[in-house]
Amino acid sequence: MTEAEQVPLLIGDIYDAALDAAMWPRALERIYGFVGGSGAGLHVRDTARRTGQIFYEVGTDPRYGQLYFEKYAKFDPLSTAYLVLEVGEVFSTSMLIPPAEFFETRFYKEWVQPQGWIDNIFVTLERSGTNHAEHVVFRHERDGIADEAARQRMRLLAPHLRRAVLIGNVIDLKTSEAAALADTLDGISAGMLLLDARGGIVHANASGRTLLAEGSLLRAAGGKLAANNAKAEQALHEAFLAADSGDAAVGTKGIAVPLTTRGGERYVAHLLPLTSGARRRAGTRYAAVAALFVHKTALEAPTAPEVIANTFKLTPSELRVLLAIAEVGGVPETAAALGIGQGTVRTHLLRLYAKTGTRRQAELVKLVAGFSSPLIP
Repeated sequence: MTEAEQVPLLIGDIYDAALDAAMWPRALERIYGFVGGSGAGLHVRDTARRTGQIFYEVGTDPRYGQLYFEKYAKFDPLSTAYLVLEVGEVFSTSMLIPPAEFFETRFYKEWVQPQGWIDNIFVTLERSGTNHAEHVVFRHERDGIADEAARQRMRLLAPHLRRAVLIGNVIDLKTSEAAALADTLDGISAGMLLLDARGGIVHANASGRTLLAEGSLLRAAGGKLAANNAKAEQALHEAFLAADSGDAAVGTKGIAVPLTTRGGERYVAHLLPLTSGARRRAGTRYAAVAALFVHKTALEAPTAPEVIANTFKLTPSELRVLLAIAEVGGVPETAAALGIGQGTVRTHLLRLYAKTGTRRQAELVKLVAGFSSPLIP
């Protein structure tokens, strides 16, 4: 099967998993086969506490996943980079750290190498003030270092993975039968509207009907959905038209369409195509091509490391050394943890002193502590 034939099928699997979480393992298995790897996972990291949770993983040893969050997350040389890399962009470890340097880290020797891995390809799907969700494809030694072709294949899927995860968060259900989509979702707090390719409203759940009745955010105009903001309305209607042409046509547009009430309250809308896979049954039943989920946005505050990096214009390497000094110890301990020479650590320290206006390691530790939230235990 050619790449052009595989991509629409994979995107369909991803959107089906947004509706029925039990389908994620199958989707992940097909994704890593397409991208080029030996395993894949969906994870959430708590960036404040350096912990996390594996939601779904295939092709891996579960023992190592548990070990990662129990012991090795703090030694991961990319732990700080995850906090500042752009959401939706595809990276690999080998892009951010020279392989020769990575192979000398404790993290690689004790956690990565025993699993036979040599690299990975990953994308941040969502980030909030306290955590972020990511999708990872693991590269075994037999797969080799990730190349640009493999990263490009991941880029074809990344926007759809993002949309599926966001929709899954809004639905917040373990399973949902597509044939009874409207009935199943009628009780969720988010507004849910089923729409045809012209933006015609063919069904709305209880919350969706409330939004339309209030008319401050969305309204029904001649049976069609209309937004109070012309730009948002245009974005929504382009998304409906694209959904009518299939999952792949939705593309990178409309991952999350921002909406604002007349009173200034902020909402966001997520689109789920209903034109293929298990979702087709719902679309056929209601003559709908898409389901639109609308919910109020939550306040998102940047993490302490992200604030530090932005405040002092630190590079990912400088931020990594700064946090290691604060959490692991002095120059020898930091060098051992990060797998770099002590001279490299000292070079980064000199740059950190210059950028932060400090003179000693103790002052750097105090600086990091000062940026930590008093609400985090």
